[in-house]
Amino acid sequence: MVVRDIELPHLRRCVELAAEALRGGDEPFGSVLVGGDGTVLGEDRNRVASGDGTRHPEFELARWAAARLTPEERAAATVYTSGEHCPMCAAAHAWVGLGRIVYVASSRQLSEWLEELEVPPAPVRTLSVNDVAPDVVVEGPVPELVPQVRALHRRFHRGDA
Repeated sequence: MVVRDIELPHLRRCVELAAEALRGGDEPFGSVLVGGDGTVLGEDRNRVASGDGTRHPEFELARWAAARLTPEERAAATVYTSGEHCPMCAAAHAWVGLGRIVYVASSRQLSEWLEELEVPPAPVRTLSVNDVAPDVVVEGPVPELVPQVRALHRRFHRGDA
């Protein structure tokens, strides 16, 4: 996949937000919502350390968009994210009617990394976004940023945060 140069700053910001999540004791995920005109509309990081496993940034941005954007604005928006949406977030994305997703690392890559680190499996099956939401345009992974995201996950799961 080839990411346009104009998109790389959004993806780098996702990695920064993932690092911020890690510093806050959370799993390293970060996302940025960008409007069809290129305006950054919102950003968030993982907040599951609170005990609420639904506090994923993609889910939060979907809820924010549903409350504040018209259906047309949501459809024109892009969600940039450090990791491919989980099934919960993919469903929220589709139900809200957001546009495309661009991710740095795929769910498959994350699963492989976690298996290498002997992390117990998640309570929900790993699926690609299109297994959950077949009509969402999804692009990724972004090879030049994958090593950074992998390093963040290794630090989190090895306790090196």
